[in-house]
Amino acid sequence: MTESWRPPTRLLRVATLALSLWGVLVLAPCGEAAASRAAVERVQPRVVKIYGAGGLRGLEAYQSGVLVSAEGHILTTWSYVLDTEAVTVILDDGRKFEADLLGADPVLEIAVLKIDAEDLSFFDLAAAVEGDTGMRVLAFSNLYGVATGDERVSVQRGVVAAVTTLAGRQGAFVTPYRGRVYVVDAITNNPGATGGALTDIRGQLLGILGKELRDRRSQAWLNYAVPIAELREAVSDIRAGKFRRRDPAKERLARNPLDLTAFGIVFVPNVVDSTPAYVDAVRPDSSAATSGLQPDDLVLFVGGVLIRSLRDLREQAKLIEQPAEISLIVRRGEELKTVMLQSTDAEAEVGEPREGEQP
Repeated sequence: MTESWRPPTRLLRVATLALSLWGVLVLAPCGEAAASRAAVERVQPRVVKIYGAGGLRGLEAYQSGVLVSAEGHILTTWSYVLDTEAVTVILDDGRKFEADLLGADPVLEIAVLKIDAEDLSFFDLAAAVEGDTGMRVLAFSNLYGVATGDERVSVQRGVVAAVTTLAGRQGAFVTPYRGRVYVVDAITNNPGATGGALTDIRGQLLGILGKELRDRRSQAWLNYAVPIAELREAVSDIRAGKFRRRDPAKERLARNPLDLTAFGIVFVPNVVDSTPAYVDAVRPDSSAATSGLQPDDLVLFVGGVLIRSLRDLREQAKLIEQPAEISLIVRRGEELKTVMLQSTDAEAEVGEPREGEQP
């Protein structure tokens, strides 16, 4: 049997965009179509294209985001795309900016970026509306990376099919988020769409498009968005400095810096700049073992500071004076765990590892 013909990727992208716009502008009733057209014009400048790391095995190096302040704060999904020092944001008019990662929330899986811009059109999160089953909605995102410059992001029209609790799986991992979601009857959650905007037909923000997930119960792919009401407080916390990423160059180094190896933690070899902060082993009868830390735990936060690599972990440790009590948030398999470590005067005397030792 001959293999069935598949259209080129570029053709698929163009067809997807054309069909999405056709569904918005043609299939809707006349009055609703007019409202949708106005909403598209109003929302487009508030949605951005984000480019960063491609991850392993050629994963897509792009996603979407929404502007949430006139000064360039951007709400998006926390993902591997942001796991790089150089994150690029492209606005609706084609302007390109290098973005700073202000911080992230590991449970909600959101991040806030900042670009150096002013007088931008944006969504006021305080004015976001609540959705309900049967509500007609629009989804804005850079699905499939169609927009690379001043091209407009894709728009899809659909209906909120359900408001339910998320129980999804991303690859081998269950998402840590367990809150409410809007399930949409349109194929909104494609590569690059995560972080995009879900609005009502008047362009009022409802939620942020989630990652590509498969439902654990039915094994069907989910098309969903997380309501802004679930994210508003976390975004405010990140902008205020909680769940942040510090810059050691701008802070005073500790005179007697924290040494995590003194707790009995052995990390994986630091082979590249972006090596994740995985625990390779925990020495028996050590403080780390007593606190419940385990091999293969991935350190995500230290004292509320986002950790993206072993290098980040080392730099953050230089800012913490011993003795100290610190809180680690780690990913363990499919769950997030909080581990409290208490350094003692004896551990503080161990000091930094010698050259060639881990980490």
